[in-house]
This record gives sequence, structure tokens and C-alpha cells, in this order.
Amino acid sequence: MWPDRRLIDLFKTEFPIVLAPMAGVMDAELVIAAAQGGALGSLPCAMLSAEKAREQVGLIRQRVKAPVNMNFFCHTPVDLTPEAEARWKQRLAGYYREHGLDPATPISAANRAPFDAAFCEVVEELKPDVVSFHFGLPEQELLKRVKAAGSLVISSATTVKEAVWLERHGADAVIAQGAEAGGHRGMFLTDKIAEQPGTFALVPQVADAVKVPVIAAGGIADGRGIAAAFALGASGVQIGSAYLRCPESKVSAAGRAALAEGRDDSTVITNVMTGRPARGVQNRLMREAGPISPDAPPFPHAATALGPLKAAAEKQGRVDFTNLWAGQAIALGRELPAAELTRDLAKSALARMKALAG
Repeated sequence: MWPDRRLIDLFKTEFPIVLAPMAGVMDAELVIAAAQGGALGSLPCAMLSAEKAREQVGLIRQRVKAPVNMNFFCHTPVDLTPEAEARWKQRLAGYYREHGLDPATPISAANRAPFDAAFCEVVEELKPDVVSFHFGLPEQELLKRVKAAGSLVISSATTVKEAVWLERHGADAVIAQGAEAGGHRGMFLTDKIAEQPGTFALVPQVADAVKVPVIAAGGIADGRGIAAAFALGASGVQIGSAYLRCPESKVSAAGRAALAEGRDDSTVITNVMTGRPARGVQNRLMREAGPISPDAPPFPHAATALGPLKAAAEKQGRVDFTNLWAGQAIALGRELPAAELTRDLAKSALARMKALAG
């Protein structure tokens, strides 16, 4: 019934839907529920220890016999200079005073590590069906080891050039991430966020440029969006924001309230939350210090100093300093169990495609 079954056949899932890996707001519970609904469940591992990743994959495999995707970052770490740290702390000093916090208190470093040899060993041990990367691909030797473990490899592209690069370097499928998408821009061959195409413009051009299946991502939250993605040449979709209000997600009560009030203009691309451009629900810090600020230190160091502020504000039921990543279609999100949502997305997409064909 699907006009293109390449992704279904590649991943061996019931539906051509990939649950987006959303670090910090989900764990095995959402992966399991989405997989039970027929999607490819993705476990975000960039903020997990090797031990925690093993535990999470174990939980998933205990609960559901379905393919699993482990997701990692591939950024090149940049050291935080004392000057950059001082400039950022000075920018945040007023917020610290307002919340009765001492800016000089030592803070734990941000825990967003790139894929390395240690995590490659975890992949070789667990042999996930799919390994996905953000910000490009790991070095060739590590990538060879991932493939030798029997895992399929996918990664995000924000331009046609990046998609072609991914295919040439071994990606089995390419995620075409449009500007509408929530979370960090997957860009790795450019840093020009103003030039990033939207999903509607990006997907057909990527589909024309590569032979591997294309997964559309960005602004897709219902059956209409899925049907449109297939019409543009995609073999499947990656959906994240639509799952944020599912009971299985770990979004806080304050975050859920902000998402429920979301509109088409509620999100912005900002660098003040982590130091790297990402789309999220606009909060106080984004409005007052950004959304793009030259004072934000490089990824992921901007997040470090925000930790105490985030905790203090959330205790008061506010998301003033919370990076609530979400795309431009958050208003289409629903409070449904993830398995039910997945099946409804697939059903409505097929109905839409059938109606258009008729």
C-alpha cells in the first residue's frame, strides 16, 4: 500500500516511520512504545554513558521484538577557553542573582560526547539494527567497525551537498532535515543556518541527487505531512515533535504546558542553549539573550552554565532556561500513547494518499 517500500524493506519495520532521537526528553519507554506501533524506535545515546546505553537497549529488547536504532553525535569537540567562559557567565550573571545562585559555583561539564572507540565497542557488542549519526559521520575506521557489526548507517543532511557526501561515505539512507525540524541542525559541511532549505524544497532535490532511500524530517506531524513527503520523493519520514506530548516522553509538566500552547510561530533557531544552532520553543533566555548570540560559547559548553538556572526555574514551574527542542508543527501534536499515535499517523497517511490517487 505504500508507494515506496524501500525503507520498510531496509529497516524491516511495519511502517516507514522513524521516531526521532530526542536526547534529554525520552528514554527506552518511548522507543518501546513507538516500536510497538510499527515505527523504528531511536534511542538517543549522546548524553548517555556506555553502561546506561547498554541498560536501555536491554530494556527495549526485553519488551519488544523490533529493530532498534542507536543515535550518536559526530561533532568535533572544541575546548572552552577561559575568556569565552567568563563572557558567558557575565551574560548570565543577572539571572544567577535573580535566582539566588552564585555564578562562581563549580558546575559539571556538559555531557554531550561525540561517537568514539569506546562507544563503537558498545555498538559491536549490542549489534543494533541501525546506527544513526548527527553532524556527519564518524571517522572511516569507526564507521567500518559499525558496518562490520551488521548495523545499517543513517545520518542527517541539511543540504544536497551533505546528502551526497553521506551517500559517498557509506550511509545506507539519508535523513533530509528541513529548516522546520526541531532540535540541532544536522549541518556539518556548512554553518550558514540562514541558507538551510525547508523540507519541501530539500527532499525532492536530495531524492534526485542520491540513490539511497531518503527520510524526510522537519514539520511532519500528521498523515498529510507523511503523504506530502512521499509525493516529494521520500521513502519514509522521521518524526519527533509529534511524540513529545505522548505519556511515554519525559517532558516536564511545565514543558508539556508550553508545547500544548505551541503555535506555528512558537519556535526559533537559537544557539544560546547549547552553543550550536537548534530549533526549540522560544523561552525567556532566547528572547533576552538571543536567539543567536555571539556570547554563547561553542557546543556543548553553553549548556553547562545554564544547568543551575534551568533547575531553579523548573522548580517554579517555568521553562525560562529549558531547551525544549521542537519543530514548527508542534501545534499538530496530540496527547496519545506513542503506539497509538504511530498507527494513526500511518493510517491517516495511507488514507490521504489513497484519496489523492483517486
